[in-house]
Amino acid sequence: MRILLWHVHGGWMEAFVRGAHEYLLPATPARDGWGLGRGGRPWPESVVEVAPEDLRAQQIDVVLLQRPEEIEACTRLLGRRPGRDIPAVYLEHNTPRGNVPETRHPLAGRTDIPVVHVTQFNRLFWDNGRAPVRVIEHGIPDPGYLYTGERPHLGVVVNEPVRRSRVAGTDLLPQFARTAPLEVFGMGTDRLPGVLGGDRLLIRGDLPVTRLHRELAGCRAYLHPMRWTSLGLSLLEAMHLGLPVLALATTEAVRAVPPEAGVASNDPEELLRAVRMFLAEPERARICGRAARAAALSRYGLDRFLSDWDALFADLLTQAVSAASFNPAAGTAPASTGGGQQ
Repeated sequence: MRILLWHVHGGWMEAFVRGAHEYLLPATPARDGWGLGRGGRPWPESVVEVAPEDLRAQQIDVVLLQRPEEIEACTRLLGRRPGRDIPAVYLEHNTPRGNVPETRHPLAGRTDIPVVHVTQFNRLFWDNGRAPVRVIEHGIPDPGYLYTGERPHLGVVVNEPVRRSRVAGTDLLPQFARTAPLEVFGMGTDRLPGVLGGDRLLIRGDLPVTRLHRELAGCRAYLHPMRWTSLGLSLLEAMHLGLPVLALATTEAVRAVPPEAGVASNDPEELLRAVRMFLAEPERARICGRAARAAALSRYGLDRFLSDWDALFADLLTQAVSAASFNPAAGTAPASTGGGQQ
C-alpha cells in the first residue's frame, strides 16, 4: 500500500514507517510542519519525500490524518476528499484539552473517517461522538537491554519542560533533585536552570536517539512526572532499555507500568521513598527494570503495533471496495466486512 501522511510526530513515526508499505511524506524547501519530509531521520527507503504539488499525480491508497487541517489540505492537493473519495483514518496522539469531560473530538460529527487513539485513556476521555473508534497502542523498535544503572541518578526525558510546565510535571523536579541528581534529556531543557535553579539538575539536552538510549541506561531509575499527556514514548523506551520506573499514576501510565516494574503513585512522598530504595538497593532496581522491559516487550512491541495497523488498513480497503461496488439501482448493499471496534 502507499500511505500519505505528514511528519508530525517523529517518535511515533519511528515505529510506523517500519511496516511493509510505502510512506509518502510531503516535503517543502521550508521543511516546516507542512513539509518536513523525512526530517533527516535514517528511515527505510520505503519512506519517500514528495513535493505537495506532485501529490495529485501519485497513486495513494490511504491517507493517515493527524491534524484537522489536513482534511482540507488533502482535498486541495489530491482533488479527493478523505473518507469519501479516498480511504482515510485520523490518528489522535493527544489527551483532550480544556473542559476535559466535555471535550468533543474534531471528527466527532463524522462517520466516514475512523478515529484511532494511541491509548485506552484517550479513547475514554475524548467525546468521540459518532466517529468509528479504534485503539492501536504504541509500538517501539526494541533498542535492546542496555541498562547498567551505574550512576545513582534519576533520568528524565521531556521536551519543552518550561513551556509545558505543570502539564509535564516540571514543578515536581526540584523535590526529586533534593533526593537524587536528575539527568534531564530533551528539547528546550537548557532553559530549566533559569526557572528551577541548577542545583542537582544535570542538563543533557536533545541527543541523537542511539546516544540518548545509551546515556539514559546508565541512570539508576527513570522518572516520569507527567500530569496530563498521552503515554510518553520516552517512558516506553526507558522500560525497553531495562530501567525501573517512578511515575505519576495519571493518564495511561498507571496501566503501562505494572507494580513489579517500579512505582506508580500520585503521592510524591511514596515516589521519593522508592527513589531512596533504588539508590540503596541497586540489585532491586535491576530486577524491577527487567520486569519493566518484559512488560514493555509484551504490550508495546513493534510486531503487534504494525500488525494492528495492517488489520485496520485491510478493513478500510475492504470497505472502500464494497462501497464502490454498491449499486443503488439494483437495490443491493455491500456485505458487512465485520469492521473494527466501534
